[in-house]
Order: sequence, then structure tokens, then C-alpha cells
Amino acid sequence: MLDLWYKNAVIYCLDVETFMDGNGDGCGDFRGLADRLDHIERLGATCIWLLPFYPTPNRDNGYDITDFYGVDPRLGTLGDFVAFTRAAADRGLRVLVDLVINHTSTDHPWFQSARSDPNSPYRDWYVWSKEKPENIHEGVIFPGVQDAIWDYDRKAKAWYLHRFYDHQADLNIANPEVREEIDKIMGFWLQLGVSGFRLDAVPFVIEYLGLENPPDRAPEDYLSDIRRFMSWRKAESVLLAEANVSMKEITDYFGVEGNRMHMVFNFMLNQYMFLAFVRHDAEPIRRIMDIMPDLPVEGQWGSFLRNHDELDLGRLSSHERQEVYDAMAPDPGMIVYDRGIRRRLAPMLANDQRRLKLAYALMFALPGTPVLWYGEEIGMAEDLSLDERDSVRTPLQWSERPNGGFSDANPEDLVRPVLTAGPGAFDKVNVRAQAEDQDSLMNFIRRLITARRSAPEIGWGQWSVIEIDSRVLGLRVSWRGNEMLTFHNFASEAVEIEIPASPDSEDVCYAHHLEAANSAGNGLRPGDRLELGPYGFAWLRPDRERR
Repeated sequence: MLDLWYKNAVIYCLDVETFMDGNGDGCGDFRGLADRLDHIERLGATCIWLLPFYPTPNRDNGYDITDFYGVDPRLGTLGDFVAFTRAAADRGLRVLVDLVINHTSTDHPWFQSARSDPNSPYRDWYVWSKEKPENIHEGVIFPGVQDAIWDYDRKAKAWYLHRFYDHQADLNIANPEVREEIDKIMGFWLQLGVSGFRLDAVPFVIEYLGLENPPDRAPEDYLSDIRRFMSWRKAESVLLAEANVSMKEITDYFGVEGNRMHMVFNFMLNQYMFLAFVRHDAEPIRRIMDIMPDLPVEGQWGSFLRNHDELDLGRLSSHERQEVYDAMAPDPGMIVYDRGIRRRLAPMLANDQRRLKLAYALMFALPGTPVLWYGEEIGMAEDLSLDERDSVRTPLQWSERPNGGFSDANPEDLVRPVLTAGPGAFDKVNVRAQAEDQDSLMNFIRRLITARRSAPEIGWGQWSVIEIDSRVLGLRVSWRGNEMLTFHNFASEAVEIEIPASPDSEDVCYAHHLEAANSAGNGLRPGDRLELGPYGFAWLRPDRERR
């Protein structure tokens, strides 16, 4: 029997170096993370996704890796990692780790060997061209920061491909030896207790760009190979894909038979959610949900609001994107790569608690598995003085103590500065203060996670959009005889809606499963009216006792 545990999971993403410093050197580590697992457990999350923690020159937040089998010494040792996974398992928390197989750091011994000798066994592990490739400036991932996707290496006397920064050389995924090594990497971490992988930059993993003689086999078939190996090693392990692609391309990632990725982040829906927030209208979300394909039984969306990168708005039209910029990133310094916003959610919504709670209630109600970025639970802000995406990667603010309780080190020794000014400063926004306030965002998210975990139909069921006032997103989801209706009001004024008829029964009475403080009504039947206050929401389930 398949163990599809991820269908009703809540994933909490964190970067070890900015979560908690356990030894006082200014950098977070596995010891500090293990000591603070109670916070994640109390929040109600069921799975932790770790950003890269491998040895690295750290020129791209750890995504430039020099050893796939180790732990960055700043963060601890392999022994510390195992102690962490054991402590997580004791609390019922699963662990996903980043699998970065599109590229390595140019400092990696493989690349150093490859560039040093044309006869190196690692030469064909990368993608080379003796002549300057055409169109080297096309397909740049980081406009304004990255100039090209090919660079000339004087020692190798050849050009090498790098879809990302020039210090991240692309691996030749078509090479069977590279694929065998990737299998070993997965097997290694599975053996150390992880439950799967968040697969980085999947669209670039499954392309044969720059190869003189690409294989006849379709590149996306490699995803089936990864799934097959991983499932053979650990049957219940999962793959979560970072793939910012159109809905027409999604089948390539899940596979027609559901034999590729278990989960794919719903980037399209994420981008149109922000357009809906700006317009105070649910139409942009309905537009995307109308074209979302049915997924295989094993398939699942990953739902999110913000993550460790910029808010990528590249799939909106230029006019739509400017609408979001005008409302949420009015300062040019808030925009990065000509397509995204480098801010956290709370300040983007002007720290309006009603809108924040609406946003999270919506995210947890959408079909899929919710994914939270550390600090979201308390409404952390960004530090725009930091470069590029580092603005949203500052240390977690634990308390009003110096350095926000993150570290006992001198402030100048911190891996990144904590926020000390503005409405998001650590003395105003921190875990301790919100734990003591029953009306805080963090305690709301705790209640929200409890509601979501007790409503498995959201993660498992068949859903449909309810035709209703355009300012309100109404969803119906059904699974194994259970039904849930969810309504989310994007408007700044109250909206009254009519409870729709149930397709299964005329004699049904709904009770609140989750509601905003400004929604009213209970014991609701089809045809009854329900008022949603400004930015109000309501989750309704049948009241079996009142039928």
C-alpha cells in the first residue's frame, strides 16, 4: 500500500545558518536547530525542508556545493546532522533536504579536475564547447546580475555552461556516470534518515542544452529514473520539484502515470494569488484554477506564499506585474532580476493582520500541501540593505534579547544582521512575544495548521470552484464522503454570499471549521446567507449531528 503521507503534511522550510546558533559563533548550526525543534513541533508542522547545508564557498546561499556528502563545517558535522534527524524523528517530524544536481561550485574537485586536464575522468561530467557558443546571453536566470550562460575557462581552453552564476558549472546530466553519482548521493542521505528531496531547478536538469550529441531519449525521462531509484531505496520517500513552468508543461514533471515527481510547487497559482491580493478580487486565482490539470493519485501541488527566493512574477503580463509592483514594491530597490520582489510577505501586505490571516487561510485551503518559510509564522520583515535575495534570509527572531535571541555572538560576527529598526525589528516581532499573545499571527497559524491537519479532504479530495461574488474565492472539496466549503473574501468591505447547494445531499447543515473573527453564522444550510467581513474567511464542514 502506498504511503502518501505528504498529502496531509505541513512543510516548514528553514536555512540552518539563520535558524539558531548553538555554539555562539554567530552562525546557525545543527546543534541550535535540534535544540529548537520544539518550536516547529508546537507550531504543528510535520516535515522540515532544509536548504543546502553542504560544504560550500557560500557565494549563492549554499547552492554552490563543493561536497555532496558532507556538512558545511560552520553548521556542524555529519554526527550533528544525524543527531538532528533523530531528534526530529522523536517528534514525528520528517526531513527533506535540497538535492542540487543541475550544477556544482566551480571550486568542486570534480570541476577543478575537469578544467585541468582534457583527459580527466571528470571532463565529461560538465558541458563544454571549444568554440564560443552562439547566443550566450540568452536564457539568463538573473538579469542585471548575470551576463551570460557560458563562460570561458582559460585553464580548460574551453567554454563551460552555467545556467546560473558563473561560479556554478552545469553538470552533464546525460552522462551515465553523473547519473550514477547522483543515485549515490540520494542513497547516502536516505540512509542517514531523510524522507526525500526538494529537487532544485528541475527545468534545467531535464534539458540537453549545449551537448554536441544529445541522447535520443527524452530528457524528462530522467525524472522517472530518479523516482525509481529513490523509491527502491526508501519506498515512502518523496520528491518535491522546483519547476516554475506553465500548466501545459506540468504533466512532464508528474508523469502521465504519476511515476516522476510526487509534488511540484504551484508557481503559476502563487503569482496570480498576489495579483488577486492587489486587485482585492479573486478572479486571477479562478483564472488559473480553471486550467489546473487533474493530477495522478500520487501527485500533489506544493502551495506557498513566500520562500527563500524572490517573489517571481515572470508569468504575469507586464501590466499585471506592474500592478503588483505599484502596490507591494513601490521602491525600485525592492525589485530584483527584472521580474520579482525581494520582500517578505508581512510588509508587502502593510503588516495588516486581517490580510495576513486571509493569505495564510487561503494558502492552507488550496489544493495541495502547504509550505511555510521560517519567520512567516511571526510576520518577519526583510532587510533591503542586503544583496539580492539575502534580504529575506535574516536570522529568525526568537526574543527581545540581543541579536533577537538567535546568537550570543557580537552583532558584527552574525552570519547576517538581525532586523533592529522599523516595524519588523526583533524587539517588536519575535517568537516569545507572539507565544504570549493569543491573538498573534503565530498563534493563528497554529490554529490554522490544526484545522488543516484535521481536514484531510483538502489534501486528498476532488475540488471545484464555486461560482460566487468575484471578490470571494469559494472552493468545494470532497473526499470519501467528507465535504468542505471554503470562502475567502479579498475585499476591504464585507461581502454577503449564499451557501450553495450540496451535490450529494439536500439535507445538509454546515458548521464552522475555521473562521475569521469577523465572519458570522452557524448551522448554515444551502440557500442561507453568510456574511464575510473585510478580508474575512470561513471554512465549513457538514454538521452530522444537525442533519
